[in-house]
Amino acid sequence: MDYNARIKHWDDIQVGDTERFAKTLTQTDVTLWVGLTGDLNPVHIDKPYAETTRFHDVIVPGLLVAGFISAVMTQATFGNVYSDQSLKFLKPVYVGDTITAVGTVIEKIPEKHRVKIKTECFNQRDELVITGEGVEYIL
Repeated sequence: MDYNARIKHWDDIQVGDTERFAKTLTQTDVTLWVGLTGDLNPVHIDKPYAETTRFHDVIVPGLLVAGFISAVMTQATFGNVYSDQSLKFLKPVYVGDTITAVGTVIEKIPEKHRVKIKTECFNQRDELVITGEGVEYIL
């Protein structure tokens, strides 16, 4: 594929630029994640166990949800390199939740040729479930 028209250069990226990605999480997503990563935490895969926890049901692995942030980072800075990400997990996510990841450029750092992006994930009730900041090297 020819991605040249989509590559973002330094001058293409502005403070305030915002990207979004949304997906409804399924049991298949969780099963694939567990298989790919080996994350066998019973709170993610064992309903009877999970029902005994404070979550009262299986929850989606937090890093699976945080992976949606990668999509908005890519959209915001297409063709560049992810270099840093902080995350704070605020609320559980359940199978069937629709998560919207939002990435907003909050700072350009010219001397390092990097951009800082506020990253957030919201559920279908508009509750913030993950927050953080990402950084991209702009090539």
